[in-house]
Amino acid sequence: MLSTLLESRHITPPLPDAKAGELAGQIAEATGWQPYPQSIAATGGVVAFLARRGTEKRLCLLWREGSQPDLVSDFCREQVSAEIDGVKLAGQAGYLDHMNAEGLRKHFSFTRPRLIGVQPSFGAGDRLGLATPAHVRSVRASDMRPFFAQQSIREMTRTGRTPEQVMDSATFGVFQEGWREGFGADADHLKTKEDINLTVAAGFTMFTIDPGDHVDNAAEAANMPLLSEKLAALPWPALRINSEDLCRRFIGQSCRLPDDSVVTLDEEAFFRAAAKYGRALAHTAQMYRHLKAKMGGRPFELEMSVDETATPTSVEEHVFVAGELRRLGVEWVSLAPRFVGEFEKGVDYIGDLAAFERSFASHVAVARHFGPYKISIHSGSDKFSIYPIAARLAGDLVHLKTAGTSYLEALRAIATIDPALFREILAFAIERYPEDRASYHVSADLGKVPAPEGLKDSDLSAVLDQFDAREVLHVTFGSVLTAQVGGTPRFRDRLMRALEENEEIHYDTVRAHIERHVRPFARAG
Repeated sequence: MLSTLLESRHITPPLPDAKAGELAGQIAEATGWQPYPQSIAATGGVVAFLARRGTEKRLCLLWREGSQPDLVSDFCREQVSAEIDGVKLAGQAGYLDHMNAEGLRKHFSFTRPRLIGVQPSFGAGDRLGLATPAHVRSVRASDMRPFFAQQSIREMTRTGRTPEQVMDSATFGVFQEGWREGFGADADHLKTKEDINLTVAAGFTMFTIDPGDHVDNAAEAANMPLLSEKLAALPWPALRINSEDLCRRFIGQSCRLPDDSVVTLDEEAFFRAAAKYGRALAHTAQMYRHLKAKMGGRPFELEMSVDETATPTSVEEHVFVAGELRRLGVEWVSLAPRFVGEFEKGVDYIGDLAAFERSFASHVAVARHFGPYKISIHSGSDKFSIYPIAARLAGDLVHLKTAGTSYLEALRAIATIDPALFREILAFAIERYPEDRASYHVSADLGKVPAPEGLKDSDLSAVLDQFDAREVLHVTFGSVLTAQVGGTPRFRDRLMRALEENEEIHYDTVRAHIERHVRPFARAG
């Protein structure tokens, strides 16, 4: 079996579980490194695998002694040697660093992100850089196409990570689990051209433009004279049209949607939509053109997100936004409106489900008419009550985006693995919440969060099911991961070490939770 792999010039298909396990055992006996069986793959005369010794992980390569495979030079070198079934092998065991991640992406194409397109998809943010194997396991039997690399610049700043680190951890996780079905990489909530530059350089494939700072929420309640002033003050050169022509494009014009509903913008509805979203559209178009130039002809996907704004996006406003994106030459694969109701972090939907269903159906109809493109559900973690509605109404036109929920489930694992550490983190989160909540829309009441010192070890996991505690732990992630005492991380190293030492507990905890997110979107039959 090993000899056959070593003769392969091209990427070998996944080994059957029994054969992968057998070969992993032989490699472990010969090298002292225990391979993850599903990771074993070969190309260009080299067998590659991810392996573990204690809590240390390495990317290992083996080839016939005396041969000089070309691809080896693209990986860091720490020489090893072995003999398996009489075959003498040379090799190396390298750290999970950026150079080795780039080597994998170059020679094992399934570890490179790709375009996902208009297919039902799921974004799995990984704030710790350890959860991708669990995310892979959660979508194996799912119809959802995964984005395993997904993080916003805000999250990277708060966790002290770079776009390259986000991409690399996804690459190694995909390789470890032997995922061959493809995945996307979402540079989330980009606000500046510099954000684009950083994430393009790191190899992301989808770019979520967040023009929320340019949305005029005051237009929601403004009277007509004020709306007229706001319209006149829009950046018309950037919009590449004048106010008179824009008025003619929309006022009194009817749009029949695929559900046979008709949307007509009267003067007030148009003025309100243009005043509210005009600057956001100009910013999005400028960001799109910069991104297109930066990509230099390479294909990419774009999402526009206005979810983190104060007022819901009406169906009339959605028609205006989609129509203007099209006129401005922007090509997009998904759009995240601001839905009715409340999408607070890490907890279920708060609001009238019937009202959400009516509104969501309208947004899907607009997406079918102007696209089709996907409706993206941001702050989508733990919104279990709306998933059946979204799945039924949107079909393939849905992208569900999560991030903090995997961090919270990592804390659930910590509650089992190291109760004392969990209590420390909870106490610290309570202390930090008043400040850290400032940039989030949350409503947790500190008075309802259980005091950590009063909890039995057996009760700690249930804290993650309590509304207020879950939100407090969610929004304080950055403080927890960057807190220091005397120049030494207060929690991060202990947290990471505990999860690495008990990775199957971590993976199982996250997998079970993420499966609850993707299961409602399974296609019937």
